[in-house]
Amino acid sequence: MSKPVTVLAAASALMLPAGAAIAAPQVTLAPAGPVIELSISESVDTAPDRVTIGAGVTSTAPTATAAMRQNAAEMAKVIARIKALGIASEDITTTGVLLGALYDYQNGTPAFRGYQAANRVSILLRKIDDTGSVLDALVEAGATDLTGPEFGIADDTAAKAEARKAAVTRGDAQARAYAAMLGYEGVRVIAVTEAIERSFPVMALAKVSEVAATASPATPIQPGQVTTGVNVTITYELVGKPAAGTK
Repeated sequence: MSKPVTVLAAASALMLPAGAAIAAPQVTLAPAGPVIELSISESVDTAPDRVTIGAGVTSTAPTATAAMRQNAAEMAKVIARIKALGIASEDITTTGVLLGALYDYQNGTPAFRGYQAANRVSILLRKIDDTGSVLDALVEAGATDLTGPEFGIADDTAAKAEARKAAVTRGDAQARAYAAMLGYEGVRVIAVTEAIERSFPVMALAKVSEVAATASPATPIQPGQVTTGVNVTITYELVGKPAAGTK
């Protein structure tokens, strides 16, 4: 079934009196041949140039005030160590501050045992080679939990362009193959939409206690590759007279 293509023709404001509403008439053009719609996904792998890690401190105390004060003091040491490593303040972001009561349950009965406070930050490292030593330094400074690392690239414009080119090339070949099978001479593009896909590999870290116990001069980190992809949907019109005997 043919899909209509809508083209908007803009009215000229110069032909209307001041204050008059501008109406854009719609002109609908129906493709002469059948229409096919293809969705193509392509991705490109590139080496990452930045990494994000998370670090936090969890503290427990008999009262909420004591838990927060203790946590603030411990987290201040961690942040100070982060900055001492040369990481800029704008690359350190607080991602959560939590406070809650703790209970022990015996035979289904809760027994209050204090409060727990937690503070977490996200840290952007612009030198991937520093990741292992930074993780070790965070543990030494008092961090009680770590997350990440999550690798990425600062500018994926070139990678997306490469993936986009590959998607268009593959879509064109597929569309022309359909045209040939159906007896048409070629295809004409009548619509294109795109969705960006990014996939960053995430490596799970061991628990802090395990990292601290087995820490070498620097915790080994393998950045691998970062995948950048696009999803392109292209609508083609089949053009040219069908060959004899085709419909």
